[in-house]
Amino acid sequence: MPQLVLLAVVGLAAQLVDGALGMAYGVTSTTLLLAIGTNPAAASATVHLAEIGTTLASGVSHWRFGNVDWRVVWRVGVPGAIGAFLGATVLSRLATDAAAPVMSGILLALGTYILIRFTFKGLRKDRLGTAERKRFLAPLGLVAGFVDATGGGGWGPVGTPALLASGRMEPRKVIGSIDTSEFLVAIAASLGFLFSLGSAGIDARWVLALLVGGLIAAPIAAWLVRILPARILGSAVGGVIVLTNTRTIIRSEWVGLKGTPAQAWVLGALAVVWVLAIAWSVRAHRRELTQERELERLTAEPADLVPTA
Repeated sequence: MPQLVLLAVVGLAAQLVDGALGMAYGVTSTTLLLAIGTNPAAASATVHLAEIGTTLASGVSHWRFGNVDWRVVWRVGVPGAIGAFLGATVLSRLATDAAAPVMSGILLALGTYILIRFTFKGLRKDRLGTAERKRFLAPLGLVAGFVDATGGGGWGPVGTPALLASGRMEPRKVIGSIDTSEFLVAIAASLGFLFSLGSAGIDARWVLALLVGGLIAAPIAAWLVRILPARILGSAVGGVIVLTNTRTIIRSEWVGLKGTPAQAWVLGALAVVWVLAIAWSVRAHRRELTQERELERLTAEPADLVPTA
């Protein structure tokens, strides 16, 4: 019972972060399952089965709060489902640890760009409302779906930064659309695992515990992403991407810093930078609000200057 309660709490926390930042549910949940000895394929299968329910709840919540662009959902979600099914089939037969540092390097570059862009310049507005290109969304969905299934998570870390970096959508719309389209990915990945593995290694109680926690957090996260300012949200997302992927890289065999003091120093320094970036974004957002109010005050016609008949 304590283990199931812990899984429910992890599911709640993971969905709260995922629904607010557009990533981390799969990564967080899969990490815990691997830590208690679950094999990678079974861990990913368990998480994706739970995600069928959590992504449905998250998608409905984001839709209710106006955070979803349905054109993006379908154009990225259908190729994502294809990639996820293929990825689940591959993971059932192949280890993909060697590819993790390479993918993390790409994500780290995107995360760094987003962190700097939103912290110092805010949301790019010259392309807001411009439709995302179909030739961009389809390959993005295919790659993100494949990575998500083989890595036990990755739909958000791949899809969210790519859409944010394009500058064509508000952060809340990016997060809402990515979270909603993940429902298709979760179904496809689960079917791939069930066809390849059957139900071997999948504990239905673990799936249910993760699901319950995620269902509780989904509407809270959808509300949170609506009220958070775009600039602050962008800095928060960028920091998550940078920290997560830096950790993957420095723990890989290529770098060999796993378990060393250098790992703690690097991650600690990045955490401090992340906190400072968010603080900077908060101050910048407050300055922008002050300037907007001042402009409204100056442009408003004073009541005492309105001519009387």
